[in-house]
Amino acid sequence: MRAVLIVNPQATATTPGGRDVLAHALASEVKLDVVETDYRGHAMAMARAAARDEYDLVVAHGGDGTVNEVVNGLLADTDGKPGKYGPVPMLGVVPGGSANVFARALGLPADPVEATYELLRALEEGRSRQVGLGLAGDRWFTFNAGLGWDADVVGEVEKRRGKHTGPSLYMRTALACYLRPPHGRPQLTVQTPGAEPAQVRTVFVSNTDPWSYLGARPVHLNTECSFDTGLGLFALREMGAVAVLRHVRQSLRTRSKHRGKQLLRHDDLPIIGVTAEEPVSLQVDGDLVGRQTRVEFMSVPRALTVAI
Repeated sequence: MRAVLIVNPQATATTPGGRDVLAHALASEVKLDVVETDYRGHAMAMARAAARDEYDLVVAHGGDGTVNEVVNGLLADTDGKPGKYGPVPMLGVVPGGSANVFARALGLPADPVEATYELLRALEEGRSRQVGLGLAGDRWFTFNAGLGWDADVVGEVEKRRGKHTGPSLYMRTALACYLRPPHGRPQLTVQTPGAEPAQVRTVFVSNTDPWSYLGARPVHLNTECSFDTGLGLFALREMGAVAVLRHVRQSLRTRSKHRGKQLLRHDDLPIIGVTAEEPVSLQVDGDLVGRQTRVEFMSVPRALTVAI
């Protein structure tokens, strides 16, 4: 098996020593190349090159941003249709960030050494899982995407983030962006199959549940959503304090069932269209993509095979 290990040395929980242990362990099982990323988009370029060179396995060691770049690189030549241009390399994930949402959703250990051990066992036993992914325009996402409030939070955190990024930074930034939206709060129009267009102020699109930027504390928005279903939609028609606090509390409860007059919520959707009256921030997997006036979210079943 030919494999490449893509390491983000700037990720919160990655260290040179951990990288060496991981590389040594993997090299005992596969023919391994190791690449460290130097700039934003480097992991995507390396994963795309690995797919074109027909590697069998690409392992991402970093945070969710690194994983997202690797996924987008692996699927860059598929035109939204995995398998269209031949087999895509299998993905391996060894957490190295502050949140590691995708790894947690897959049930992987948060500790990089334990995750490495699980990856080696999966390779030895031939264990893997096909997972569905989401597309936001031409950008793949693994666990969620959003327009509005959460994307503004991601953008503000990116200005401050570093090795000390943690749940408290996200919470402080979420409050600040709620009280003073950096780009205002334009109206969004949501279109789902078989339904009338709806006017909302913020949109969350989930590819699995739960997910979290709050350490090990799970956030539940679409409890029926998983890697084996379509997308989950969670949107608020207005952002009044009473409605926001209600849904924040409900999202932190186990097996939460959201209720409220301002809520628009659907599970297992194949496609979601969102248009904005003026440009609004878009994030995918916790990375700011930019500001958009129209985004089409699409569910792609069995898009990628993960060693697990």
